[in-house]
Amino acid sequence: MSGLLSNTYFLIPVFGFCIFIFSYLTSDKILNFLYKRSLGSRKEVIEIMEKMLITSDKNKITLAMLLLSFGIGFIVFLLFWPNLWAGIIFGSGVTILGWSLPKLVMNFLWERRCNQVVDQMVDGLTIMGNGIRSGLGVAQTLDRVVDNMGGPLAEEFKLILNKMQLGMSLEDALSEFDERIDRQDVQMLVTSVNILKETGGNLGETFETIVATIRDRQKIEKKIEAMTAQGIMQGIIMTCIPFALLAVFALIDPGYIAPLFNTIMGWVALFMVVTLQAIGGYMIKKIITIKV
Repeated sequence: MSGLLSNTYFLIPVFGFCIFIFSYLTSDKILNFLYKRSLGSRKEVIEIMEKMLITSDKNKITLAMLLLSFGIGFIVFLLFWPNLWAGIIFGSGVTILGWSLPKLVMNFLWERRCNQVVDQMVDGLTIMGNGIRSGLGVAQTLDRVVDNMGGPLAEEFKLILNKMQLGMSLEDALSEFDERIDRQDVQMLVTSVNILKETGGNLGETFETIVATIRDRQKIEKKIEAMTAQGIMQGIIMTCIPFALLAVFALIDPGYIAPLFNTIMGWVALFMVVTLQAIGGYMIKKIITIKV
């Protein structure tokens, strides 16, 4: 049995047959996965840039993503030449990662922008509440926020005012603002304004209540961040240790880890290590992520 496991001519057909069966049984999921990581990813990147009010050229974005994925993947393939199988495996992995990276970066930037909008709502709603008490309308208080504040909140309120100037009602403009910024505090603001405009009520007191709610939520979130900071660092360290040890062994004795890159069993071991590390990092992230 050990002789068969060490026989390359036996392992390659068995490994290929397993891949064929797996691909045949999951072909639809694989095709959907490839679409989301290619054209679907490009579409999402463009949509996020439009939501962030960034003018973008679709052709340039496509070219940049192709260079970042297939370009770097081809370079990795050449680095492993003449080891064809290792070049294909690692080149394909880098290609998929390179195509997914822009989407991950844009999602991170978009989430940060949404959080900044919520953080600025404390000052913005305070300005709006003071304006309401002085007799101004909602649209006029939005204009005051745009004049007195900067950042993403002022950009979002300016977009609302621009839509109103083009003929859109305040309710519809605020509803689109709620759809763009998927946060409970924004939804609370939009819902309260739309309801009170129809039924009547004290918007100034409502804004004070929303501000107090946002502040309480921020206090809880900061407390949770402080309590989970150790878990986050532990997750980062546990995820990076195997790759750091691999780099150390590569510098000290490259021949010691050469079988990992020169044999079928080594490639399988590397694939299992990367997969298990990714699963472990994802599970740690899910455990320490607490939504308020």
